[in-house]
Amino acid sequence: AYVRGLESAGIISTLKHFAAYSASRGARNHAPVPIGPRELADVILPPFEMAVRDGGARSVMAAYNDIDGLPAHAHTGLLTQLLRDEWQFTGTVVADYFGVAFLESAHGLADSPAGAALVALAAGVDVELPAVRCFGAEGLPENLLNRAALRVLTQKCELGLLDGELPAAPTTVDLDPPLMRSLARQLAEESVVLLSNTAGALPLRPDIRIAVVGPLSDDPAAMLGCYAFPRHVGIEHPELPLGVAIPTLIEALRTELPDAVFVTDVADADVCVAAVGDRSGLFGRGTSGEGCDAADLELPEGQGELIDALVATGTPVVLTLFTGRPYALGRWKDRLAATVQAFFPGEEGGPAVAGVLSGRVNPSGRLPVSIPYAPGAQPWTYLAPPLGLRNDASTIDPTPLHAFGHGLSYTTFAWDAPEADTTELPTDGGETTVRLTVRNTGERPGTEVVQLYVHDPVARVARPVVRLVGYARVELAAGESAEIHATFHADLASYTGPEGHRIVEPGALELHFGASSAEIRHTVPLTLTGEERRVGHDRQLRCDVRVK
Repeated sequence: AYVRGLESAGIISTLKHFAAYSASRGARNHAPVPIGPRELADVILPPFEMAVRDGGARSVMAAYNDIDGLPAHAHTGLLTQLLRDEWQFTGTVVADYFGVAFLESAHGLADSPAGAALVALAAGVDVELPAVRCFGAEGLPENLLNRAALRVLTQKCELGLLDGELPAAPTTVDLDPPLMRSLARQLAEESVVLLSNTAGALPLRPDIRIAVVGPLSDDPAAMLGCYAFPRHVGIEHPELPLGVAIPTLIEALRTELPDAVFVTDVADADVCVAAVGDRSGLFGRGTSGEGCDAADLELPEGQGELIDALVATGTPVVLTLFTGRPYALGRWKDRLAATVQAFFPGEEGGPAVAGVLSGRVNPSGRLPVSIPYAPGAQPWTYLAPPLGLRNDASTIDPTPLHAFGHGLSYTTFAWDAPEADTTELPTDGGETTVRLTVRNTGERPGTEVVQLYVHDPVARVARPVVRLVGYARVELAAGESAEIHATFHADLASYTGPEGHRIVEPGALELHFGASSAEIRHTVPLTLTGEERRVGHDRQLRCDVRVK
């Protein structure tokens, strides 16, 4: 959707970082990626493929990392054979900053800038960024330079950049218009995740006595990621103003709860709201952000000890997290009154979180990652085969405290048993529509997020126990109901088989309707019939889910 929005506005969207940048060894920036071809194909590449085929992305940025020893900027199989030949991509491939030069200085694939340029151009890189260091070398093959130049000039022609004199730039530009702030507020409100709410501690009473504490309680930096201008460049110029209004949490709560009494002594409060997490920055100038890696998933800068001290007072503690990564919270399981995860919610994040705490906003965010129990948890997604889950073969329990897809609401929902048009699908293109009715059984409006997972009990390779294939946000008034229609195509059961190509095989499947990857509420058994079928780039990529 993000790619479609950019492209529909006449902007060339660039996908980054292609590929596997998110799967580095030890979760270190730029580090090698020792990933196998099957995990690369089935986990890393599908979002890029969907953004190219269904989103219409016209640019791709190569990643800094190597994949099993081959740097992405030199990966002909990735940038040409897969991206262009198989996916039929016709746009431009751009380097990440200094990515071409790194082929010489960091990866050791060349002994000169010219050598690095030759490797990158041959692999399929069209544009060197941020400046010409390697592509300007003498003696580079004319055919490779022409190929790259043609791709770039074609896009400039499509954008009208070569049609003549460009219109004069406006003398002033409003970088923060009301419409954008309204959208920022909506995005923030819909993204906040209520992780826990013990005995209904939230929403807060309008007249409550409240202590708002923590290093991020009155800091606008809590709202912004490392590529927001104030944290990207402004962090080096502390004498400059932010340039845009960014309400802090305590400022937003004072506006949200005008009848509340704000106190500074925790012992004098009915509730303590503790704001902790990250300050974003780049390359060591923050606790989270590009080049600011974490040795473990303990909250940084001693914030865990602060939470311990607050909990020890006996005052109910509502933990609010502004973070760039998921941190381990198992240490405080069942000891907090409530937990709210906001990540970096943007310029309107303070009012959004305050709205959730007050109850003006009924939280509807769901976790796009798992929240680990212990700080030593290894980076891992929910896409684990059986031996990746808790078992008797290991003393380490990787079960997260809160699973992928988890999120609570201030209202309740009931799901009727689903019904399928058919439970037998031929492997050569069969599909079925499954219908599920959701009811708001509470006393206030709310949004339920119905998640559809597929489970493959027996396959030719070890498969994830569950894999998300579709979801629907269902907005319902109190007492209202709606019917979810999910159309599942046999192609959505495909995976990379032992021979290295993607297949749909006959056999049993299960569709799981869940409130998270760990909270499955209904199961629909399916059977794929017919012969094993090989599928390619033209396969069905998405499960069409509609709310009626």
